[in-house]
Amino acid sequence: MDLQQEKNKEIVKRFNIEVIEKGNVETFEELMDEDFINHSAPQGADNGKQGMINTFNGILRPAMPDIQVTILQQVAEGDLVTTRKNISGTHTGNFMGIAPSGKRISIDVIDIVRLKNGKYFEHWGINNLSVVLAQLKSNE
Repeated sequence: MDLQQEKNKEIVKRFNIEVIEKGNVETFEELMDEDFINHSAPQGADNGKQGMINTFNGILRPAMPDIQVTILQQVAEGDLVTTRKNISGTHTGNFMGIAPSGKRISIDVIDIVRLKNGKYFEHWGINNLSVVLAQLKSNE
């Protein structure tokens, strides 16, 4: 693997820890391209930078303030980095309309990020959030 691919993996790791886990908006701004597009944003939702930070700091963090990101595997090819990870935390806040349960939430995620000049330029992702939400709703 070439040096640039290793650097790209480190950028994605940094984003996951500093932005998703710690909520660092300065790092978010540093690592996001102005023309960023989230191809996995729900239909009708903001698929740009603001929509992305809102997912973390407006939805996930309030629902589980002790959020943790565990990177399980990364693969880099060209300007793409694929990351298999787990996002977990304790459900102590409202989560997409579901009242706090005090239960652990565990979301499995696979992301593909295209980097341009060391910044997030495009994102695609899949996760099991719908399964997690269904489980939480069934316990209400």
